[in-house]
Amino acid sequence: MADTKKPAGLTEKKANRRGAARLAAVQALYQMDIAGAGINDIFAEFESHWLGNEVEGDTYLPAEAAFFRDVVSGVVRDQKKLDPLIDEALSKGWPLKRIEAILRAVLRAGAYELEHRKDVPGRVVVSEYVDVANAFVDREETGMVNAVLDQIGRQFRGDEFGRG
Repeated sequence: MADTKKPAGLTEKKANRRGAARLAAVQALYQMDIAGAGINDIFAEFESHWLGNEVEGDTYLPAEAAFFRDVVSGVVRDQKKLDPLIDEALSKGWPLKRIEAILRAVLRAGAYELEHRKDVPGRVVVSEYVDVANAFVDREETGMVNAVLDQIGRQFRGDEFGRG
């Protein structure tokens, strides 16, 4: 692979590994929400069976394991703080508990990353989680993800998102 020697190739490879980590984190959070699985079981399952492997005919990209662990453990640790932020950003009458479990996982992971992963530009975070949501839901719901994460981004990173 000749372009792995170029800085752009390395950046793209890292971005792809982070994108795979985000997708895996959302799937792990979804599984924890639906099945009540514990974080250690989730880490063991995803790191040994999902990340970078073929499952049910789909090959999963190698993911940045440390990033995956950070997002999942951060959401679990901060969920009591993240959920009210997401609730506030959602349309009135549609509390987080009424949102599909997969979208709850997307919104929680995105909100966590917007607050804690300042090494990633905020608009990249929003775009990445809209892409993750797009893998599971229709365009209308991805628009909601975009709107909610944009609003949360403005709270945590007003300088990046601008005001208003």
